[in-house]
Amino acid sequence: MTKTTEAQMTQLHPDAAGLDIGSLELWAAVPTERDGEPVRCFGTLTPDLQALAAWLKRCGIKTVAMESTGVYWIPVYEVLEAAGFEVCVVNARHLKNVPGRKSDVQDCQWIQRLHSYGLLRGSFCLDSEMRALRAYLRHRATLLEHRAAHIQHMQKALQQMNVQLMQVLSDITGQSGMAIMRAIVAGERDAAKLAALRDRRCRHDEEEIAKALTGHYRAEHVFALKQALALYDAYTAQLQECDEQIEKQFSVLKPSHEDDLPPLDSRDKRNSHCKNAPSYDAREQLYRLTGVDLVAVTGLNASTVQTIISEIGTDMSRWPSVKHFASWLGLAPHHDISGGKVLRSHTLKTRNRAGQAFRLAAQSTIRGKSVFGAFFRSLRARLGPAQALVATAHKIARVVYHLLKHREPFHDLGAEEYEKQERERHIAKLQKQARKLGFALTPASP
Repeated sequence: MTKTTEAQMTQLHPDAAGLDIGSLELWAAVPTERDGEPVRCFGTLTPDLQALAAWLKRCGIKTVAMESTGVYWIPVYEVLEAAGFEVCVVNARHLKNVPGRKSDVQDCQWIQRLHSYGLLRGSFCLDSEMRALRAYLRHRATLLEHRAAHIQHMQKALQQMNVQLMQVLSDITGQSGMAIMRAIVAGERDAAKLAALRDRRCRHDEEEIAKALTGHYRAEHVFALKQALALYDAYTAQLQECDEQIEKQFSVLKPSHEDDLPPLDSRDKRNSHCKNAPSYDAREQLYRLTGVDLVAVTGLNASTVQTIISEIGTDMSRWPSVKHFASWLGLAPHHDISGGKVLRSHTLKTRNRAGQAFRLAAQSTIRGKSVFGAFFRSLRARLGPAQALVATAHKIARVVYHLLKHREPFHDLGAEEYEKQERERHIAKLQKQARKLGFALTPASP
């Protein structure tokens, strides 16, 4: 950018600063006329960040731009946000500098210059209370991942003892499986007594389970089972504590509506069960927060909805349209165009957690009798299962966007009604093509 070009451009943010953040130090740049030393280096300790905020205040800075570097930007963002600055977190890909001119000092000056001319676009950031909920839910997901590893350790120990509990129980962490494994760790070896601990709702009878529990109970394998079971219980206790904290955070969040809500009708999914579901009434909390029952949407459950809400918030005005929302989720096709031709159409690679949640929701509807299942099956034959799954997730995301924006209840048309409408659209398309070619489309006699 030459000096002539800079003189011709209008500064949209004259009170802008730029930060280049590292693990041990950060560089800050302000306009040259604001301070005798417009570029300074600060540490990353909390007193250093507070000194940075005080210096920016003295320089009359109102907005600050920074790169989203790992997790190093989070403490800086929180300190500056609490100090009253408008903080803009920018994707590092949008800040490419001229090759051969890379340094921390030049980076912060380059960021400050681009931000002052309004050439940077900030990333999507939630408010502080919703960020706290998101942090709790992400931590909860991490606890579930760690606990799942110890379930595999229990399965391995049972397999090494040739105790085929997995063949007679669909879930070894259920009521029957946990009772049997605790008895094994306590020293019980009689297969008949162990089989008597089964729940009456088990599909296999006691004789079949006793046969599967006849194994070689070697001490080293029982010890491995004991420790895996203890670690599983420890993570379960941590999950319970985390759920209590999440429930408290839900009570802190202010609803996005002011009208009195009608009572929640949860009869549509009263038989749905998930062993990793939260211990509190997440559906009621989400209904109070959003003003609409998103769990009623086919394919979504309370765990998935609270993940989505913690990632996108409740204010849909952040996205100008539903197309922008789908693109941010990574569910909309991206077109590579050159010379007026679409060279390639594909979805961008992203780690968006909300987009992944919508994909999981679409996966659960592919065999159902809902409108989403019929939509998936109609596209699978033409596009393949992978693209049909993304398109179905895109459709669910559009429904959620509409419900949150207009506060309307969800009504599923059903597979039969969707297929009927699809057939009518197909007939109308054929009639239009026939008229264009000079023919008339008439139904065949039965």
